[in-house]
Amino acid sequence: MAFMFLRETIKAYKERDPAARSSLEVILCYPGVHAVLGHVLSHALWGARLYLLGRLSSHLARWVTGIEIHPAARLGRRLVIDHGMGVVIGETAEIGNDCYLYHQVTLGVARAMGGKRHPTIGNNVIIGGGAKVLGPIMVGDNARIGANAVVVDPVPADTTVVGIPARPVDRKIPRRQPGFDPYGIPCDDSIDPLLSDLEGLRGELAEVEARLARLTSNLQSRQAVN
Repeated sequence: MAFMFLRETIKAYKERDPAARSSLEVILCYPGVHAVLGHVLSHALWGARLYLLGRLSSHLARWVTGIEIHPAARLGRRLVIDHGMGVVIGETAEIGNDCYLYHQVTLGVARAMGGKRHPTIGNNVIIGGGAKVLGPIMVGDNARIGANAVVVDPVPADTTVVGIPARPVDRKIPRRQPGFDPYGIPCDDSIDPLLSDLEGLRGELAEVEARLARLTSNLQSRQAVN
């Protein structure tokens, strides 16, 4: 079982990262692999109620990799953590299968409370560098979260969100497409929600200016008659 887990993890890195030249390179040089393998141990210790040992194991993995994963977090299969430095995955976070996380991603809390505090990430989700997903929200399957987005609301499946706070852009992610399509720049037909709002405000401002010009013209005409 452990060998199968390692083999499919290495395969996922080689398929998704063009810089991965060999299995040996992935095993030796990829901190995301080391962090996930370390989590397997710390999660097992946590499940055996050896809480202190589990936290110590995760702390050592964080020291080695720069990736902090709470031993109680639940990780799916074939998780790829690219670069990895600064990634934080909280205690009640859950991640599905075939997900892809870039550096400085945080799966954290929106406010202090008990129970479920961290997000649940579906299958085949890509989270861009620096993104923060906060609170006990659900991110649906095949969703894409843009770099540096701050997500505090649920994200539907097959949806891309960007911005602060994160909002959907006008495109859908196909459920199946050839090869790996990492989130980076939106498709040509996508619309940044912030730019869309600014364009709307610009149009409203132009309309107000036109009405003001008409009122001024009418007022001047009346004054001329009087």
